[in-house]
Amino acid sequence: MDDLLAIKLLKRGEIEALEALVLRYEKKAIRTAYFITHDEALARDVVQDVFLQIYRAIRRFDETRRFEPYLLQCVVNASLNAVKKSAKQISLDEDLSEVESLLSEAASAETEIESRQFKAEVLDALSKLHPRQRAAVVQRYYLEMNEKEMSASLGIPAGTVKWLLSEARTKLRNLLGSERRAE
Repeated sequence: MDDLLAIKLLKRGEIEALEALVLRYEKKAIRTAYFITHDEALARDVVQDVFLQIYRAIRRFDETRRFEPYLLQCVVNASLNAVKKSAKQISLDEDLSEVESLLSEAASAETEIESRQFKAEVLDALSKLHPRQRAAVVQRYYLEMNEKEMSASLGIPAGTVKWLLSEARTKLRNLLGSERRAE
C-alpha cells in the first residue's frame, strides 16, 4: 500500500492504514529523533507521539504533499521540543551500537576500528552542539534537506539556516580537530 492510499484510508477511519505507515517509516523516524535527542527511549516516545498526532489530524493533511518529509519534519520539531522540555544535556556515553548500525561497516578490521573510533568522536562532538544546531545538521546531512526546505520547515529565514549550519560545522571542526590533536 502506498502512502497516498494509506492516507485516504486513514481519512475514512481505517486504522490498519496507520500500521502500514508506521512499518514503513518508524525506523527512520526513530533514528532522526535519536540524532537530536541522544536518548533512545525519548526518541521512541517522540515518534509514537508524532504518529498519534498525525492520526488525530489526518483529515487536515494535504494529499498533494509527500508524507515522508512531512512526518520527518514533525519528528524533528517534536524532538527539539522534547529536548527543550528535558532542559539537560544528554550524554552519548550510552550504548552507541544503535547509531553505529546506521553507518556502513569498514572493509578491514583495522579500518573498522578506526571507523568506530571516528564515529564515536563524531557522535560525542554532535552531543556538544546546541539542539537547534544538531537539528540543522540532521536535516541537512541525514534527511538531505536543502536550505530552502529547512527554512520553510523550521519557520526561520534562510540566512538563519545558513548561520546555524555554519556555526555547527565550525564547532564540529574545532571539536573533532582538538580530539585528533589530543591523540
